[in-house]
Amino acid sequence: MSVSVYPNTQIQLCIVHVIRNSLRFVSFRDRKALSVDLKKIYQSTTESEAQSHLAAFKETWDPKYPLISSSWERNWNLITPFLSYPDYIRKAIYTTNAIESVNRSMRKVLKTKGLFPNDDSVMKIMYLVLKNISRKWTMPIRDWGLALNQFSIIFGERLENHLHS
Repeated sequence: MSVSVYPNTQIQLCIVHVIRNSLRFVSFRDRKALSVDLKKIYQSTTESEAQSHLAAFKETWDPKYPLISSSWERNWNLITPFLSYPDYIRKAIYTTNAIESVNRSMRKVLKTKGLFPNDDSVMKIMYLVLKNISRKWTMPIRDWGLALNQFSIIFGERLENHLHS
């Protein structure tokens, strides 16, 4: 799926992966302090506050690890969209780990099967995989009711058809 298919799509990079990518460049003894400074950026309450923290990060860490801040600056528009949402929504959208978990589970099953006699057999196995995965989803998303109300305000008509079905 692309932005040309869904032109109003907001793209948000997974913060967990951005951090992991950043830490690839860091020596073990600097990881804890550097992580604390990165956390100030992505836990900011506004984008301007995040930019201030990024500037402070650059001042502290660029002499040793210039690739990190340049990566954050280069991807800033893909890293920061979640900052425009209330805190209870941010926690639901700043990582893609749930999506990746589903995809990994599906790939694992498809990889071991080899060939399928027809499209219906693929659909059936995907249904069974999703049914099996959903049994593990016992924890509700925190403050989902508040988040859903906020989504309906922000996205209005785009979400309306899905809420009333």
